[in-house]
Order: sequence, then structure tokens, then C-alpha cells
Amino acid sequence: MQVNVHEAKTQLSKLIEAALKGEDVVIARGDVPVVRLISYKKKKFRMGVPELIGLPCPDFLEPMSEEELQLWE
Repeated sequence: MQVNVHEAKTQLSKLIEAALKGEDVVIARGDVPVVRLISYKKKKFRMGVPELIGLPCPDFLEPMSEEELQLWE
């Protein structure tokens, strides 16, 4: 879908909903396309390669055991 700037200003909510549904939304000045409206998809944080290949990944925010703490001293 292509709309001009004036139409985009008056129907922004409708255009956002269309973009969220995967529709291609282009805003134009006159007949010249200048901007494409796309949805922003927040990616889940992944910790390194093991997580990418399906292996368990250590929880680095979990407190260390007494044994582990002694190794750092």
C-alpha cells in the first residue's frame, strides 16, 4: 500500500496496524516513495553459540556456589 504524507498523518494508526500485520506500507511525497513503514520485532537475547544450536547455556546472573567463589580468591 502506498499513501501520501498527508494521508499518512491522518491515518497513522491504521498504517501501523497494517505494517504489524506484515503489509508493505510506503509513504510517498507526491508519486515518489520516500519511506517504508515496517514493524519492529524485538529479538530474544541469546547468549553465544551454545544457545543458537540448542545446548543449555549457563545463567550468568545466577549466584555462584561457595566452591566457585573460592576459586576466584
